[in-house]
Amino acid sequence: MTAGGHPLISVHPDELKFNFELEKQSYCDLKVVNNTEHHVAFKVKTTSPKKYFVRPNTNVIQPWDACFIRVTLQAQMEYPPDMQCKDKFLLQSTTVPPNSDVDDLSPDTFNKDGGKTVEECKLRVVYVSPNTGRENPEENTLKSSRQSFDDSTSVQQLKDERDAALRQTQLLRQELDMLRRRRHRKSDPGFSLKFALLVALIGIMVGFLLNLSLSSPTAE
Repeated sequence: MTAGGHPLISVHPDELKFNFELEKQSYCDLKVVNNTEHHVAFKVKTTSPKKYFVRPNTNVIQPWDACFIRVTLQAQMEYPPDMQCKDKFLLQSTTVPPNSDVDDLSPDTFNKDGGKTVEECKLRVVYVSPNTGRENPEENTLKSSRQSFDDSTSVQQLKDERDAALRQTQLLRQELDMLRRRRHRKSDPGFSLKFALLVALIGIMVGFLLNLSLSSPTAE
C-alpha cells in the first residue's frame, strides 16, 4: 500500500472479458497503473497457463506511469458448460530499486519471505457468447430502428478496432524501449535485427491507424 492507503497498482478493467467463439482466438487488454513514486514490478499468473498467452507477463513500471498487458485466449475446440469460466488470474506487484529493468529482477522478486510487501490483485474471467444481442424474430417490425442501431454499431466497431490498434502500438513501443535499455546494458548480437523489425512493425501500425482514422465515418 502507498502512504495514503492506496494499492501499488490499479488494474483496468477489473475482470478479463473475452468474446468466445470456437476455433478462434480472443484477447483482452489490461491497463496497469503505478500509483506510487517508486518503480513497481508486476507479474501475471493464471490457473490455466496453457489456455492463455500474456504479453508482457512481467515488467517494471516507472513512477506514476502505466503499462498495457494483452491477454490472448487460445482457440478452443468446445464451449465450456453454460459458458461459465472458472479460470483466474493473479497479478502480483512489489516495489523495486530505482531504474530497475525487467532483466534485473531476481527469481525471488515476488516471494513474500523476509517481510517483503507483495500485493496481489485477483481477476476473474468472463466469456461472452457471440450470440448475445442477436435479433429476435419478433422484432422484424423494427427494421428502421435496427438499421440506425447497426450504423451506430459499425462506427463503434471501427472505433474499437482503432483503440485496439493503439494499444498494440503501445505494447510494441514498450518492447522497443526494453530493447533500447538492453543495448546499453550488454552486447546483444541479435539486437540490430530485432530493433529493425520492431521499428518497421511500429511504422506499419502507425500507417494502419492513419488509414483507419481517415476512413472511419463520423458519428452523427
